[in-house]
Amino acid sequence: MPTRLHKSRNKRGHVSCGHGRVGKHRKHPGGRGNAGGQHHHRIMFDKYHPGYFGKVGMRHFHVLKNRKFTPTINLDKIFSAAGEGVYEAAKNGGGKAPVIDLTTLGYFKLLGNGQIDVPVIVKAKYFSKLAEQKIKAAGGACLLTA
Repeated sequence: MPTRLHKSRNKRGHVSCGHGRVGKHRKHPGGRGNAGGQHHHRIMFDKYHPGYFGKVGMRHFHVLKNRKFTPTINLDKIFSAAGEGVYEAAKNGGGKAPVIDLTTLGYFKLLGNGQIDVPVIVKAKYFSKLAEQKIKAAGGACLLTA
């Protein structure tokens, strides 16, 4: 923005530039940033940001996130994840069920939402009870992998 459009051009000739004579315009009278949250700005913090200070919960030292890494997939999505032709192979396989390895597809756990009506052999690290029941009821098998 050019200087001629700055607000201070209009303040020329007015001694305090709109900041008053008594309580002068000083640098940071309340402190910078969130200073004084437990002291002179306490009312504001308590009113508008309750619970800002303090701790909650337990501490967990040396968190290893990959131990909890368990991407999941539901039964109704395994054929779309496995790719084209797998469902047809399962439908008219003539007693040969195709193998779907979920770990190579990036999923560790199979959950039981949805229906399955063709026999398939599914490899995964974890299966929910419902998923296992539905796969076995359809004539398939669940293989656990490491």
